[in-house]
Amino acid sequence: MTAMPPPSGPPAPYDTDLIVIGGGPAGCAAARMAASVGMRSVVIEPDRLCRNLFRIPALNNVLGGHTSGPELADAMTAELNATELCRLALGRRAVELRATQDRVTVTLDDGAGLAAPYAVVATGVAPLRPDDVPWLTAAAGPAPSPLWRAKPGEVGGRTLLVLGGDRPVGTFLRAHPALDVRLLVAYPEPDAYKIEEVRGDPRVVPLPVQQVTLRHGQGGAVAAEVTDGSGARRDLVADAAYLSLGSTPTAPPGDLVRGPDGYCPPTAQHPRVVVAGDLRSARYQRIMTALGSGAEAALRAYYAARELPAEW
Repeated sequence: MTAMPPPSGPPAPYDTDLIVIGGGPAGCAAARMAASVGMRSVVIEPDRLCRNLFRIPALNNVLGGHTSGPELADAMTAELNATELCRLALGRRAVELRATQDRVTVTLDDGAGLAAPYAVVATGVAPLRPDDVPWLTAAAGPAPSPLWRAKPGEVGGRTLLVLGGDRPVGTFLRAHPALDVRLLVAYPEPDAYKIEEVRGDPRVVPLPVQQVTLRHGQGGAVAAEVTDGSGARRDLVADAAYLSLGSTPTAPPGDLVRGPDGYCPPTAQHPRVVVAGDLRSARYQRIMTALGSGAEAALRAYYAARELPAEW
């Protein structure tokens, strides 16, 4: 890891000690940790804090006794609102990030600028769309809804074709453990690791595929032509189709280094820019890892500002 250079020369007119771009779990943890060591922060978030947590109906992998995303989001929001050293810039989007020898400058969508010695970028990811996925061809018309929007009263007793094996499949099943539903989960072979946590659920039928062509059926049903791993084709019919395609990184423009997959590896960034949360990698998209990486990012900036060595 490249050492972060301390500010040199006379004190610079910074707006805050730390700019945090993104108000999800990683960004909130960064701001909270920064405050605990006496650093002021500004959190830039275009929506409400922890907005994606409100889509998660059931949790089983976080500390604190929280069992749903909205419950955890409310707790984190209340804590950040009560953090005196944290200023929230809600409803604002970072449109450019620039890093120089002595500062990071962030331009907002209203034209305003912020400067700080360091920045934590925790903008996370956004859902993929059918057009973003090369193994899926969909007929013209409205795209299927995300699986997390499926209502138990509407899908109970039905067979659903789930396009993609991302983690919302497991979240949906955990949230409705007694729901009588059959999920035909179609996913490309490289994503096989994503469905390991649900492979043993009797309601899940794994379908590794090379290609899926989705068509609209009769009476709201869907039909699909599936090409499996061996190249064989077959037709499937389901009562409805839902998406669980995964995510794509949403890094702001500017001085961020992106890998071939669009994610921003922490070790490749400018010394004054720390990447945290889901933006780091597709393999570590968990709430607990986001919280830890956000807190670690703030500490890294804290030690660097004081010219103290840190081991990462």
